[in-house]
Amino acid sequence: MTQKDKKFAFKIYLYLGALFITSLVVSNLIFQKFFFWKPFGDVTVFGAPLFELSVGILPYPLTFLITDTISEIFGKKKANQVVTAGIFASFFSMLIIYIANEAPAIASSPIGDETFTKVFGLSPLGVLASMLAYLAAQYIDISIYHFWKKLTEGRYLWLRNNFSTFTSQLVDTLTVVGLLCIFGVLPWDKFYGLVISGFLFKIFIAFLDTPLLYLFVYLLRRRFNLKIAEEISLD
Repeated sequence: MTQKDKKFAFKIYLYLGALFITSLVVSNLIFQKFFFWKPFGDVTVFGAPLFELSVGILPYPLTFLITDTISEIFGKKKANQVVTAGIFASFFSMLIIYIANEAPAIASSPIGDETFTKVFGLSPLGVLASMLAYLAAQYIDISIYHFWKKLTEGRYLWLRNNFSTFTSQLVDTLTVVGLLCIFGVLPWDKFYGLVISGFLFKIFIAFLDTPLLYLFVYLLRRRFNLKIAEEISLD
């Protein structure tokens, strides 16, 4: 690979990392708003409406598509580096929110202390719950992805993409909803409904992102003349 190609590959990795971190941080900031998506009508699970979801779930599945793309093209080490950077960015955002929440609003401020606290006051707990779940889910996702990649010698992209995502999303959903209930952010009577709704929604998105992963991998392999299972070294 030429030096020019390597610089271009690094730029793609950088932009993928930026999209990953943005999606992660935004999902932590907006998680307190919930919506009801009902493609199957008024279906309930354990007394809770099916697909009663936090808007924070909307950008989050994108992070798994990005780490799978990075894993496939740039390798396990680079995928783990992006995950670690996402952890740092999320905790840093939590610190900024905490400081902003403690700073008293002036009388002429368009947003007062009460409104700001109502919207962002629970974000530190949400970020903490999300980060603990995220740590487990993302590292599991990357490990399982590369286990299947090695076992299949780089073939059956759909298999490692879906196996890794299904397992990691189950871990993520159980952990984050459980911790939010423990922290008192959500009531326990919402636990089973939110876990099932969240997991099924993430599985649905995982099926949709498989063709996108194939497209991205195809374009990148073609651009950099990569063979099956070959990865770009940025070190």
